[in-house]
Amino acid sequence: MTTMETESGGQESAEAEVDDFRRNLDPFVVAAQTTRMPMVFTNARRADNRIIFANDSFLELTGYSRRELLGIVFDLLIEEGPDAPTISQVRQEFNSDHNSNLEVHYHRKDGSDFWASTFVSPVCDKNGKIVQHFLSFVDLTKHKQEQAHSKMLIDELSHRVKNTLATVQSIVSQAMRAPLDPEDLREAIESRIFALSRSHDLLTQVSWQGAGLHDLLDAALEPFGATLGWSARFLIDGDNIRVPPNMTLALGIAFHELATNAVKYGALSNESGSVLISWSLQPPDETRLVFVWQERNGPPVASPSIKGFGSQVIERGFAHELHAKVHLEFAPSGVTCTIDMPAPKGSDDG
Repeated sequence: MTTMETESGGQESAEAEVDDFRRNLDPFVVAAQTTRMPMVFTNARRADNRIIFANDSFLELTGYSRRELLGIVFDLLIEEGPDAPTISQVRQEFNSDHNSNLEVHYHRKDGSDFWASTFVSPVCDKNGKIVQHFLSFVDLTKHKQEQAHSKMLIDELSHRVKNTLATVQSIVSQAMRAPLDPEDLREAIESRIFALSRSHDLLTQVSWQGAGLHDLLDAALEPFGATLGWSARFLIDGDNIRVPPNMTLALGIAFHELATNAVKYGALSNESGSVLISWSLQPPDETRLVFVWQERNGPPVASPSIKGFGSQVIERGFAHELHAKVHLEFAPSGVTCTIDMPAPKGSDDG
């Protein structure tokens, strides 16, 4: 510790007090020296509570040698920070005449830090005067790290749940605006929630680290391809770019909407239609990801006079969630949907 300075003679004085320990409390000092629990004694006769004894376990915990610790002010071991007890709080415990316990943030000789539950006990002479403070330590570093990790997971889970509930609320709200009879309304809501659930399942398999577009399409189109035998009618062209969770959920619902429309009215409603699905990062800087759904050889298409529920889900959902531009073209040869969105950061092949 380069900043640790001792007063002239402080080292010798501290070592003399250790010798006094050994003469007067020899069995206890030997036990303290060899125990696995880190322990320290400080001089209570001085206001600055200089260290007069540190056992091997404390040296191992902090990385200091005994000579580096003896005679220094205990405060110098404390790591000050917004989440740590202040030095003044620790000093208050030294001034108390009863046993106490604090969770304190310390630093080691190499600059790393650690948390320890610190038990401060006064040591009195035969007249009842406090002459030393006895400190023992329980390393809480791993516990604190696990706490921080658990809080991060809880916060992330809360964020995901809120986003999911917001998506479900949007699905229900938009469905209620559509002129649907009760049975169609139930089917519209259920099918979209199932689509959302499939995307959730996919993200769960990869610990919510994002999903590759090929994997996302397989999950979203599975009910339309594998179940109905139409997999050969989907032609897919694009790298397996990994997209983040929010984009995964939005695209999963969009794929469901487009496929549902194709089955009911478009290229998958006859025997010969097909769907070309392609995407690419746009040059020159590849900051945009453009996705195209193009139907071919289906029945003739006419532009609807009123936008349907599916169209509103895609257009509003992408504009709100991903700041994307959506263009739906109802050409006679087939529906084309183009989604132009910001490319995911660090895009790579999954």
